Amino acid sequence: MKEKNIFWGNKYILKIRKNITWKLFVITSLVFIIFISGTLIFQSLFFGKFYINKKERNMQGETQKFKTAYNKIGEQDAVVELIRKFEEDNNAKIVIMDKTGKIKFITKLNNEGYDAVRIKIINDIIVRWTEDSDLLSDMKKYNKPLTIIADREINGTKNIVTAVPDNSKEEIIFAVTSLQPVDEASSVIKEFYLYFYIGAVILILILSLIYTNMVSKPLVELNDTAKKMASLDFSEKCTVKSEDEIGNLANTLNFLSCNLDNALTSLKKANIKLEKDIEREREIEKIRKEFVAAVSHELKTPINLIEGYAEGLRDNIFKSEEKDYYIDIIIDESNKMANLVADMLNLSHLESGKLKLDKEIFFMDELIVSVSKKFLKIMKDKNITVNFKMVKQVKVNADWNRMEQVIDNFTTNAIKNTEQGGTINFSIVDSGNRAVVSVENTGKKIPEKDINKIWDNFYKIDKSRNRDLGGTGVGLAIVKNILKLHGYEYGVRNTDNGVEFYFSMDKV
Repeated sequence: MKEKNIFWGNKYILKIRKNITWKLFVITSLVFIIFISGTLIFQSLFFGKFYINKKERNMQGETQKFKTAYNKIGEQDAVVELIRKFEEDNNAKIVIMDKTGKIKFITKLNNEGYDAVRIKIINDIIVRWTEDSDLLSDMKKYNKPLTIIADREINGTKNIVTAVPDNSKEEIIFAVTSLQPVDEASSVIKEFYLYFYIGAVILILILSLIYTNMVSKPLVELNDTAKKMASLDFSEKCTVKSEDEIGNLANTLNFLSCNLDNALTSLKKANIKLEKDIEREREIEKIRKEFVAAVSHELKTPINLIEGYAEGLRDNIFKSEEKDYYIDIIIDESNKMANLVADMLNLSHLESGKLKLDKEIFFMDELIVSVSKKFLKIMKDKNITVNFKMVKQVKVNADWNRMEQVIDNFTTNAIKNTEQGGTINFSIVDSGNRAVVSVENTGKKIPEKDINKIWDNFYKIDKSRNRDLGGTGVGLAIVKNILKLHGYEYGVRNTDNGVEFYFSMDKV
């Protein structure tokens, strides 16, 4: 049981240490309870002494005033009236002793008799002081008043006795009053203090709780917000609206939270962009490597052929009728190398933005028919069916040569990806002020992961190399830059039958 109590005690102490609300409440309550307790203890210990001391001073002062008034009065009736008034005002008994030691004036108690008990007290004191002749002589000599607490009690209550020498009349004025009011006041005050103390403790606890909540609530809210900020959660704001330092701290914390949120958001966006850029750089690096491999292959083959046939011609190992054939091969391979280099130069010029368009007005359908004728043999070899679904006489204002490159690349790409016996559809659709040109081929669809990458430089879906149709991954990048330079919209989509490349151009 003892260990359990210790456990709960330690638990509450730990709770107070960790909770500022409890700290403020306990400290504030203890401070005020200690203060009020100390005040009450101090009053209980010293109130009686203070009150008696004050009573003695008041009695002595009033007796001194009586002496002054008494010395101015000559008639006996006036003196009796003065004594009676003093006794009524101060709840005291006064007697005057002459130089022979006899009591000179005594008033009756409520006209019924004399206050024998108080007179007896004065007689006892006179007898004691008479025995101590030095005390009386010193009092008369120095005209010095004296106030004491009499040993004799009346109904269990002590009395205050004041003696004031009157040297002008060679008399001593004695005044005696009961300490009973002091005892009664002390008793009443102690009882009052008990109820006051209980009420004060309850009031202190209530006010401490209110004060604690007023101070700690905004601090707790600030702490909760700061904890969430530490966890990188900036959604919650402090709602403290006071105009003091805590309110200013709340505004500062909200401002800091907003700035950190913006900075973190910007950092996240920058980080995402950086990750995308890094990923793109990796992809581009991969594409470059593939491009280098493709170009190396494309250049290596014609170079080897040219070198071999040139050495054969030099060494005269061919018959005379074969020389023209091998010379044609050398020329053909040289042209392929030149075309590859030209494509790369075109791409470089297009991407640099330095290339200027040489626009002219022509019919787009005528350009498509002209380009398609160049590939009739290849399409015939693959048994490809060609369909023209074009609006006739579509007049446009564009660069003929560059648009020829676009259709050339679209056609080459379509032939390469059309299966044996497939179909290629050339289409021009009139769309108001614009004409939509498309080249569709039957065959495999483009994977979704590649559909947005095929326009990138050096990107190839089919990693195989077809020497008849190129395949370095430069063609579509050239198309993209030419169409962008013209300001045309372009794209690619998978259809039910295969793949369709398209672009939209302004009509004249």
